[in-house]
Amino acid sequence: MNRLVKSALLAGAAWSAISTGALAQSAAPAPQDDTASVEDVVVTARRRDEQLKDVPIAVSALSAARLEQTGATDITVLQQQTPNATVQIARGSNSTLISFIRGVGQQDPLWGFEPGVGLYIDDVYVARPQGAVLDIFDIQRIEVLRGPQGTLYGRNTIGGAIKYVTKRLGDEPEAMLRADLGSYREINALGSLTLPITDTFAVGGAVARYTRDGYGTNLTTGQEHYNKDVTAYRFSAEWTPSDDLFFRLAYNRVNDDSAPRHGHREVNSTTGGYTPPANVYDTQAGLTGDQSVMTEGVSLTGEYTLNDQITLKSITAYLSGDTKTVIDFDETPLPTLDIPALYSDHSFTQEFQLLYTGERLSGVAGLFYMDAAASGAFDTIAGNLGLSIAAAGSVDTKSYSAFADFSYDLSDRLHVSAGGRYTRDDKDGQVLRLFYLGATRSPFTGGVDRPIFATRTNYTASKTFEKFTPRVSVSYDFSDDVTGYASVSQGFKSGGWDMRGDAALVPQTVNGYEPETVTNYELGLKGSAFDHFLNFSSAIFYADYKDQQITTQQVATAPAVGIASVVDNVGASHIYGAELEGSAFFNEHFTANFSVGYLKNEFEKFISLATGVPVDVSNTREPQNSPEWSGYLGLTWSDQVAGGQLRVTPSASYRSDYHLFDAPDPVLDQKAYTLIDLSATWTSPSGVWEMGLFGKNLTDERYKVGGYNFAGATYNNSIDAFYGPPRTITARLTWHH
Repeated sequence: MNRLVKSALLAGAAWSAISTGALAQSAAPAPQDDTASVEDVVVTARRRDEQLKDVPIAVSALSAARLEQTGATDITVLQQQTPNATVQIARGSNSTLISFIRGVGQQDPLWGFEPGVGLYIDDVYVARPQGAVLDIFDIQRIEVLRGPQGTLYGRNTIGGAIKYVTKRLGDEPEAMLRADLGSYREINALGSLTLPITDTFAVGGAVARYTRDGYGTNLTTGQEHYNKDVTAYRFSAEWTPSDDLFFRLAYNRVNDDSAPRHGHREVNSTTGGYTPPANVYDTQAGLTGDQSVMTEGVSLTGEYTLNDQITLKSITAYLSGDTKTVIDFDETPLPTLDIPALYSDHSFTQEFQLLYTGERLSGVAGLFYMDAAASGAFDTIAGNLGLSIAAAGSVDTKSYSAFADFSYDLSDRLHVSAGGRYTRDDKDGQVLRLFYLGATRSPFTGGVDRPIFATRTNYTASKTFEKFTPRVSVSYDFSDDVTGYASVSQGFKSGGWDMRGDAALVPQTVNGYEPETVTNYELGLKGSAFDHFLNFSSAIFYADYKDQQITTQQVATAPAVGIASVVDNVGASHIYGAELEGSAFFNEHFTANFSVGYLKNEFEKFISLATGVPVDVSNTREPQNSPEWSGYLGLTWSDQVAGGQLRVTPSASYRSDYHLFDAPDPVLDQKAYTLIDLSATWTSPSGVWEMGLFGKNLTDERYKVGGYNFAGATYNNSIDAFYGPPRTITARLTWHH
């Protein structure tokens, strides 16, 4: 408790210093040259265009220009440039997304689990993480909302939301071609086109192709490892039949045919004499098979402006995806722990919004419906046991929600906001777990059909989860440039069933797990200083995170003998911290972007049944993906060179120590590291041509982003890790018309 108080006081003192300084700066006289400043940031976090300082929510906004200037390739860049965020590729995959914000997220991408951080593409909720590592192209901006989001968005998310906003079609014809050449034979090509057909109708699209050789090699098969082979499409049509009516039809598709991504063995095997390869991007995996991921979606958005105060909006979408992959957990040619897997999902969502903007009252009210289905099958080929353990199942979800969030101006400077959300999730689950003799694929993943040795789990179940989650905030404009706010919000993530559950060992797995909740308390200060030469956003927060859904080891229920993996509501945490981010304009040649995050995530409770008796082991557990410190600094120098505009941006991002699993492990825990990047772009005087050179991870840091831990002789001491990209250099040429 003393440690909690001390850390909270430290965060509060730091934020107090930030606040006091900012308030003083806001009253400071403007510089003599007031012809240039940091551009005001406009976001749509509350479903309407607002300056960032007026939004009583912790929001990071990265514009297309900023992302292009730093050479950002996909949304994992958010981990570097936003505070207290983990956004990375999931272990054993090339394009499955793992997201945590302020220590709240979902590590396991298996079907049936709800994400802790919501991903939206143009206000369309993406229900599953497969294929969600979005490449950055044809984009307007990305927004990251920290803390529970439910009163403003279609799908409730407990930890936060990532909004990927694509570029709207313009009134004039536009075309763009881009080519990249880089390290590891990287070759990327991108083309986009906007074509107005009439004054009221336009079509557009973009096609991107990304290829790269592997950072390493599969030493057993000779196949590329950590390579990239992705094709992405995005098409849209916009129709504005009148000033009051607007429609947008959009389609997107991504095909990822990169080679399977196995891990790097971190310790010696107990059988076969296998040692860790010298290159952390190499593997000795013997499981053969292809990886293919296909995701696509279509959406129709309609907006009708009823009058100056009321706008009606409808968002209809259908998304689907299919994944086939193989993951060799033991990272050897032996079939000790091999996992071939199949995933499939589809979702239909319908959202209606009423947006109101009055003289003092403004806000949004909406209805949301989702019909989603996710299913899959995978084998655990356990050679030392002479078995193939086949798991298969599905989860169908029908979600009904009503939400509203309105703000009222009590005076010119004092504002209050209140909102609430009612969510009802009706879920149907089916779980099947079978044992087949022989360490080969089961019939589920393309193996030879053969008799079932044992049925471990076979059940269907239905459950309803419902919750009302409120949000209230008060904000005050200390000046025209600085706003402070205080807010309380609650988030909710519904329950479900463990798709790996072994009912023969733990019969109660058929009962599933219950929802988890978080209550977030936040103080924030936003604004600008020195006549808009500095923009900043700061916040301190405390979150009470209860009934966490965590995978634990549990002793079998008598008369069965053994240990089983079980997902249950065993954890509770206190989470608190502080954040500061912003941009600064020093002169016409020199600008900066910066962020710093402090996060203290501590288990208050962690119940283990590993001995058959409930024991609180919270003093031996550490929340995953929760580095205490994270930070970013990017400095940009620009000037006229050869008649064009040259911009040079060195940047550094830092993450302190963090844990990949809640049980600390000296082999898999990641030490603090810093990534150094450098980018340079030159734009021709006409703006038609642009050249760029981008260096990433210039010090060639090796850092872990995921792993597996199956220690012991049964699984050949299989402890392996997945690593972030090495040093790369990329040259870019872009043509605009």
